[in-house]
Amino acid sequence: MSRPAAAPARTIDVVNASLKRRYAAERRFKLLGLTAVVLGLTFVGLLLFSIVSKGYTAFQQTYIRLPVVLSAADIDPSGEIASPDTPAEVRRKRLVRADFRAPVRDALRAEFPSVTDRRERRALDGLISSGAALQLRALVSRDPSLIGTEQTLWLVADDDVDMFMKGRSTPVDEQSGLGTAQPSGAIGEITLSATADDFDVIVARSRGFLERSAAKLDRDIARLERVLADVADERAAVDADMAAADAAARARLEDRAERLVQRRERMDRKLERTRDERADIAARLTAATEGEALALSDEMPSFLVAVNGGVAKVRAAAPAKVSAEVITPLADADPAPPGTWQLLELRTPEDDRRLSDRQIAWIWQLQQRGLIEKHFNTLFFTNGTSREPELAGIAAALVGSFYTLALTLLFSFPIAVGAAVYLEEFAPKNRFTDLIEVNISNLAAVPSIVFGLLGLAVFINFFGIPRSTPLVAAMVLTLMTLPTIIIASRAALKSVPPSIREAALGVGASPLQTQMHHVLPLALPGMLTGTIIGMAQALGETAPLLMIGLIAFIVDIPSGITDPATVLPVQIFMWADSPERGFVERTSAAIMILLGFLVLMNLTAVLLRRRFERRW
Repeated sequence: MSRPAAAPARTIDVVNASLKRRYAAERRFKLLGLTAVVLGLTFVGLLLFSIVSKGYTAFQQTYIRLPVVLSAADIDPSGEIASPDTPAEVRRKRLVRADFRAPVRDALRAEFPSVTDRRERRALDGLISSGAALQLRALVSRDPSLIGTEQTLWLVADDDVDMFMKGRSTPVDEQSGLGTAQPSGAIGEITLSATADDFDVIVARSRGFLERSAAKLDRDIARLERVLADVADERAAVDADMAAADAAARARLEDRAERLVQRRERMDRKLERTRDERADIAARLTAATEGEALALSDEMPSFLVAVNGGVAKVRAAAPAKVSAEVITPLADADPAPPGTWQLLELRTPEDDRRLSDRQIAWIWQLQQRGLIEKHFNTLFFTNGTSREPELAGIAAALVGSFYTLALTLLFSFPIAVGAAVYLEEFAPKNRFTDLIEVNISNLAAVPSIVFGLLGLAVFINFFGIPRSTPLVAAMVLTLMTLPTIIIASRAALKSVPPSIREAALGVGASPLQTQMHHVLPLALPGMLTGTIIGMAQALGETAPLLMIGLIAFIVDIPSGITDPATVLPVQIFMWADSPERGFVERTSAAIMILLGFLVLMNLTAVLLRRRFERRW
């Protein structure tokens, strides 16, 4: 006979065990949720850090200060621009045809009079952007009396110079000399001797580079030898097959043998070149070991010596002596005391960068003279897009975005509010209205590219609305945002208590008066919140706008809703596809501005909801 007291004890144990499991499951669930939140915040933080770290430098631009002579011979040989009697249209045409590049080139060349070679002059002219001529044109257009005068101006630098000044291209290590440097001359090929082993760093860095290059070439030689051995084995197998093959098979094998012969010849030539490179490196390392100067080449990191007001490029180096080629002449050949001369190391080889050693030497000298600086980049906010990164701006995209969003709001808000009021307050409940409600909900989940295709087919091809304009963009975005605003507006109407409607109707108001004077004002804050969210969604859209032509290259700032335009997301898309390094930072900067607008719009929606929301 069983004891009845045992059953309650086992039930309690089961309950306690289940409680432990449930508490453990709850802890795991909380831990998983917390982990998901932390991971999400981490990824968002990494994304924002990546964007900001790449884009914050775009808000500065490098400028070069030069005394520019606005020569009438270059700008206004006929005198029509400076004449007050010249009609405005004629003056404008003369300004377009005037040569504003020559004064810029002459001003820069005057800073480096020793640069006389044609190729070197082209390299020197490349330090200044083509937009410098546009700066002069705008200056003379505002004040033609400046023709014939000399003006000290800050002119925009080329994007490669800008990237160098921002430390985004070629790292430069600068160190002052510890000993006295004695140059053998002021121009041409010279030698520099130091009383201390100041040039030992050149020997050490160059030796390390050559040793790494030699190791890589050894691996390449071993790989090529293995490939040649495989080709020889394959050729032997083909020859063996040819001996036992019939006539048809022999023809195919002969063709294969010919291809193997050609491949072996290519591999032999490549192996010979690689061995020659390896032998050259070995000879240079051996010479340096035996006390001779180590020869440098363009595929190695470059070293410049700034001494006595000039700059020389090191061609061969020993610990206390170097052979160098003068880039800009030295003021004299007197000994340079310790601390008055510098050694510059350009860690990126000259063959792997856009700026040459000469250009970097000129930039360094401009820095020493205080003629090159970074200023706030006003061009980024006042210019339209350009194929030159240093001249590209977002003004056209901002104006196009403003026109597009204003029209989208004008089109979508009245239609969406009217549809929400009708469906929520007046529409009969039947299959037709149910179908409309289901379709509205489904439209909110349709991919945005579908609306772009619809706009291309209907608005552009059927109605003939011009492509690439804010008008057609707003009509497409209106179709896309209507479901979002309608759903938010209906939710706002539902939040108004029925007692408001009943009280209005009880005092004699008509159904329309009830909605317009009582329900709609109370639901308006929620409607505005949904509208702002819909506008923020429209501001960030790119795919539908690409379909209707807003990807066009637009330089001029649009002055109306039917002018060609682009918007900020499309501008970001276009810049992201550009190969120039200068567009990388401008893409990130434009993303920062776009995110700022989106955050501002969503913050406005939250504030409106908190300010006007009524709790019943």
